[in-house]
Amino acid sequence: MNKWLKRSGFGMATLVLAASVAGCGIVSDNSKETKDPAAAPSQTAAGAKNNGKIVIGMSMDTLKEERWQKDRDIFTEKVKELGGEVKALAANGDDATQMSQAEQLISQGVNVLVVIPHNAEATAQIVEKAHKEGIKVISYDRLIKNSDVDYYISFDNVRVGEMQAKAVTDKVAKGNFVYIGGADTDNNAHMFKEGAMNILNPLKEKGDIKIVYDQFSKDWKPEEALKNMENALTANKNNIQAVVAANDGTAGGVIQALTAQGLAGKIPVSGQDADLAAVQRIAQGTQTMTVYKPIKSIATKAAEMAVALAKQGQIADAGKKVNNGKIDVPSVLLDPISVDKSNLVDTVIKDGFHKLEDVYKNVPKDQWPKQ
Repeated sequence: MNKWLKRSGFGMATLVLAASVAGCGIVSDNSKETKDPAAAPSQTAAGAKNNGKIVIGMSMDTLKEERWQKDRDIFTEKVKELGGEVKALAANGDDATQMSQAEQLISQGVNVLVVIPHNAEATAQIVEKAHKEGIKVISYDRLIKNSDVDYYISFDNVRVGEMQAKAVTDKVAKGNFVYIGGADTDNNAHMFKEGAMNILNPLKEKGDIKIVYDQFSKDWKPEEALKNMENALTANKNNIQAVVAANDGTAGGVIQALTAQGLAGKIPVSGQDADLAAVQRIAQGTQTMTVYKPIKSIATKAAEMAVALAKQGQIADAGKKVNNGKIDVPSVLLDPISVDKSNLVDTVIKDGFHKLEDVYKNVPKDQWPKQ
């Protein structure tokens, strides 16, 4: 038996099916009452499976973070609009579970598999298994490494890291800097760091800054970032002038550590994803910035790509290439947006990503901006 299956089983209970999107084209794998013929895929070629109905599989790392719930829902709605259905499974950070869930989707004969990998290396096996069944794979937002993955869609992640470091160095250009990264197993975390170091290293070489602490945070967990920041503060006797944190979760852990030392709001801290808690911190002044990657843009485009791939067997506008260690993957890279206190209204609020009253709920109302 496959070692992944020995460890995890088929994980049917982890099927993601939110009641709020029950009518949005998600097909429940454990429903015994469905009479939809699309739920019983035929054994024909990929383009003609499911009695002509397009079914897209979505293998997700997690739904524990706010943003991934939005990705799933927008993706599902768009696929439905385009005439298809989505089967979505979330592994919540477990490699073995993600593998077994992907095998479920493959065995059910989905036309295309969209993967948000937890582990960039381990999920290469998913690509291999899908290809054996004639199913093409799109790597969503995180690149699957060392595989023959068919397509990749994301934002320019090196640019994200550059934006984070630039926003921080615009505030403080000298002193002791800390880098708090994401998950070492996530290729994106390395790309964010690469971008940040493009900005920080020249200042380091000039002698303007010292990078006194540099550590990844396991599984992107805020509590891991909290421990890292506490260690950085202790090792440097609180003599730290700036922190580049790789996303809003890690930024939250950093700011919790700074708050305990009375330093929150005094030291610039970057972030990413425009999570509600993060933009609230920006409004309050404890977080300097976040990188807004419009989820509607990536989820909508990914849905269009998946349906096009199911229908035509290729995607015409994936004109960029990103090397994953094995091949140059045809890619679509979208533009991220740097957000700070000055443009909260014109970005995340204007787009309807968050409401003004939610963003500024912890700020006295007479200090709220006008829309």
